[in-house]
Amino acid sequence: MIDADKLKLLSQRIDSYREAMIELQTDLCAHPAVGPENGGDGELLKANFLKDRLIQLGFKNFRHYDAKDSRVSSGIRPNFVTTIKGKNTDKLIWIITHMDIVPPGELRLWSNAPYKAYVKEGHIFGRGVEDNQQDMVASIFAAKALIDEGLIPENSINLAFVSDEETSSNMGLYYMIDSTDNLFKHDDLIIVPDSGNAEGSLIEVAEKSMLWLCFKTTGKQCHGSNPQLGNNAFVAASHLVTKLVKLKKLFPKSDPLFDPPESTFEPTKKEANVGNINTIPGEDVFCMDCRVLPDYDLQDVLSAIKKIVRSIEKKFKVQIEISTAQYVQSAKPTSPDAPVVGALTEAIAAIYNIKTFAGGVGAGTVASYIRKKNYPVAVWSKTNQTAHQPDENCPIDNMLGNAKVFACLFIRN
Repeated sequence: MIDADKLKLLSQRIDSYREAMIELQTDLCAHPAVGPENGGDGELLKANFLKDRLIQLGFKNFRHYDAKDSRVSSGIRPNFVTTIKGKNTDKLIWIITHMDIVPPGELRLWSNAPYKAYVKEGHIFGRGVEDNQQDMVASIFAAKALIDEGLIPENSINLAFVSDEETSSNMGLYYMIDSTDNLFKHDDLIIVPDSGNAEGSLIEVAEKSMLWLCFKTTGKQCHGSNPQLGNNAFVAASHLVTKLVKLKKLFPKSDPLFDPPESTFEPTKKEANVGNINTIPGEDVFCMDCRVLPDYDLQDVLSAIKKIVRSIEKKFKVQIEISTAQYVQSAKPTSPDAPVVGALTEAIAAIYNIKTFAGGVGAGTVASYIRKKNYPVAVWSKTNQTAHQPDENCPIDNMLGNAKVFACLFIRN
């Protein structure tokens, strides 16, 4: 049960933090944390700033789980946890958010500089403000409200801030789990606020498998006026794209738990080949994002892809190299009857007065790896769904409301 009097106090306190929450969002946005796979230098500057700010806000207990990574100048990818001790120190409520962001992409599509956050019409705009700073800030100020009200939570609280979520999580939460004995307990309530819907009604309990592939086609470069002297890698790659999008016919199952309910196979990134119009490219590279229903084994998907690739190689007399950027076989879903789902359902109803439902998503979160370790975990956020887009933004009311949902979880008996 949720203590109504305590919730009223915490809600009022959270409302009083509105400007402070906007300020922290703005400051976090000014410390972009992009991983080396995406051309950045990692999360350390942002992590150091965040920890300093947490200390200023009254947080005292910290543990660090830094992963070594020679690809960034600092040599480490930071991960840390701050704890508020509760009456019951054997049971924990976890809120896990990530510090890293994706690059802004095409700057011309942004209304303003992506790393200079600003407020307009009740929204905060800037890269990272929704993914994942909205709920990072919400979790921080939900816990701060307890500190400032002098309330001791029923169970201890762990706020985790992790790196490397946008690429592999190998230097983030996966590292924390694999390098630490018993990071979680099976009766912990673990929440990852990194996906959801605009109403806040979706509690995510399942994820599709994720397969990211890049295809490098090699032919022979030549002058555009003499195509017979070369072998156009771009043409062969284009035919490969049209073949690969037909994978959904080979893997046609549908599951209403997910939205969209079927597996998806989408060509995405296309690298530049030649720099001028009158040269036939001898090399071409494109990538593909596959989100596959749990019914299918990714090895079967890869086998089907390799068969298609071999047919293109034979037809166009090219060589095609496949490299894997992400390979995540989905884990067994969290039960809709798990305690963490029930706790979230109660808290969301108390704040947003809506009925929730358990569902699955195609987006990948760190919850997938937690499920693989057989811990029940729920993914939830009331979100504007602008992550990875130009003019990414979050409604300030979502940030405040989600903080109140987290506060409900913290005081729940």
